[in-house]
Amino acid sequence: MDMSSIQGAVHGAGMPPALEIIGVRKEFESFCALRSVDLTVHQGEMLCLLGPSGCGKTTLLRIIAGLEAQTAGTISQSGRDISRLPPSRRDYGIVFQSYALFPNLTIADNVGYGLVNRRTARAEVDARVSRLLALVGLPTSGHKYPSQLSGGQQQRVALARALATNPKLLLLDEPLSALDALERVRLRGEIRRLQQQVGVTTIMVTHDQEEALSMADRIVVMNHGAIEQIGTPLEVYERPASPFVADFVGKVNVLPGVALGGQRYRVGKMELQCDGCAKDFVPGTAVNLYLRPEDRKIGNLEPQTPNQIHAHVDKVEFLGDSCIADVRCDDLPGHTLSLKFTLDQFHDFEVRPGRSLHLALRANRIQAFAAATA
Repeated sequence: MDMSSIQGAVHGAGMPPALEIIGVRKEFESFCALRSVDLTVHQGEMLCLLGPSGCGKTTLLRIIAGLEAQTAGTISQSGRDISRLPPSRRDYGIVFQSYALFPNLTIADNVGYGLVNRRTARAEVDARVSRLLALVGLPTSGHKYPSQLSGGQQQRVALARALATNPKLLLLDEPLSALDALERVRLRGEIRRLQQQVGVTTIMVTHDQEEALSMADRIVVMNHGAIEQIGTPLEVYERPASPFVADFVGKVNVLPGVALGGQRYRVGKMELQCDGCAKDFVPGTAVNLYLRPEDRKIGNLEPQTPNQIHAHVDKVEFLGDSCIADVRCDDLPGHTLSLKFTLDQFHDFEVRPGRSLHLALRANRIQAFAAATA
């Protein structure tokens, strides 16, 4: 059986969006969980809804699935209005955090459950189940029961069950959060591989930045029921659209300063050049500069290299293939920078407490946002 028979949703010119959400709002009595959300999901892409607990991402996923009714707004799937349809009339498969397998059914019967309910011929059910179990790496586990499998294996079964009916949309609700760290890393790679191989349009909810960055084609960063930014993982990480995104996605140093004009800022005793900023602020504007720990240069610095500092190492956190060093700079009194170094740099430049380092902060990586006013 060819993969196209398992999933037909692929990228294609002229096709309507896989999902189009317009003005979706959700209120629970006096609490507004979603505030006029607009979102277009492309055919065949993997989209991650990322944000802290309570930001509205799971509520949005449940509305897409028909498990919650929106207060306002519309939802279309492949050009078909599904805004008020029950879950049974929406074309999707869903995988929950808790696996939600039937404990009294074998793995094969769990995977084939939806097909049996649709009165699919037994031979076709068996063939589809066999193909999907092979696809998720469990070709010989059909006779077993969920209690005989590990958590990661159970989640693979849940994934196979969600794909069994050839849905045009796959919804993943924190699918990895119940697994241990090693299994999470292994399974996120397998889910991404499977999604690309099958070509199913996928929406995944997660609060884990690393999962979103490593798995998604695009990330939707949410906060307080609204979308803060939509972009590729690289765009969201390197060009955050707001202070919230800069602070939530990855680690970051925040330095208060004052705009001087021409993409230059006064921070402490230093004048920093920030070529990567999206906008230039009026001189005198109070700003916060955001700098990732890895956004620094060390070694072979030319005299004209901007933003050079002499730093003193206070503390080093060893992470195996890298380390994070907390450093102070005389020209930045009252501020400690957390900077990341590879293992080779850790040895080559003797990054140890008490050492002095000659560094440069990367001008093209520093982001500036207006400081919040009281």
